[in-house]
Amino acid sequence: LSLLPVLPQSLPRHIHHSVAVHTFRGPHWCEYCANFMWGLIAQGVKCADCGLNVHKQCSKVVPNDCQPDLRHVKKVYSCDLTTLVKAHNTKRPMVVDMCIQEIEARGLQSEGLYRISGFSELIEDVKMAFDRDGEKADISSSVYEDINIITGALKLYFRELPIPLITYDAYPRFIEAAKIADPDKRLESLHEALKLLPPAHCETLRYLMAHLKRVTQYEKENLMSSENLGIVFGPTLMRAPELDAMTALNDIRYQRLVVETLITNEDVLF
Repeated sequence: LSLLPVLPQSLPRHIHHSVAVHTFRGPHWCEYCANFMWGLIAQGVKCADCGLNVHKQCSKVVPNDCQPDLRHVKKVYSCDLTTLVKAHNTKRPMVVDMCIQEIEARGLQSEGLYRISGFSELIEDVKMAFDRDGEKADISSSVYEDINIITGALKLYFRELPIPLITYDAYPRFIEAAKIADPDKRLESLHEALKLLPPAHCETLRYLMAHLKRVTQYEKENLMSSENLGIVFGPTLMRAPELDAMTALNDIRYQRLVVETLITNEDVLF
């Protein structure tokens, strides 16, 4: 099996503006056509990520060159992953880095890691801390003694992504790869599927799989094999794009197999 590592592309992908109808106070000019925005209410649209102000008609032709600005990215959870890393100028979402560092510092030997749920109220508390304080959020043991709260907060982050970590566009290719019986051919197909992910998604997936591989190294203590982690993370990282209920149900076993294979072969695939 000859596989080249998947390297995230160095060139940023074009990001669409997240525009919504907006009422501007005082005189405003369109940043695209430079003409006046007439009216008292709903004169144009504003991008939630970079603050671009344009006519509604102009928004259909502006380039996909959104440069997210921290002043406009108001939250961490439920924010597009690429938008978040561009706004914070990081490789990966800081919530992923911070949670994984905390889990590896004090939770790798915890029985049922990622399988056992923490109190949902406290998980919501962690979410609010990240949304409010960003990288200054305190998720240490002095605040959240139960490591299952941190694992729950990390899983919740991935579940609330508007575009899943394994994107809707790439989803069919990953499912197709999982259906291949021959292990070598399955790896080859997964390797090709990984190339379809945007750079920030691919880098975050690589970092997460390396972490989950380390979790399996403590399987005797935590009882979490790559198969168990696949069961937990399959539906968390992959969501079927508008499939009927029956197909989505059938896909669950393939989602598990995708994640299990990515963990087991993390050193070869990334």
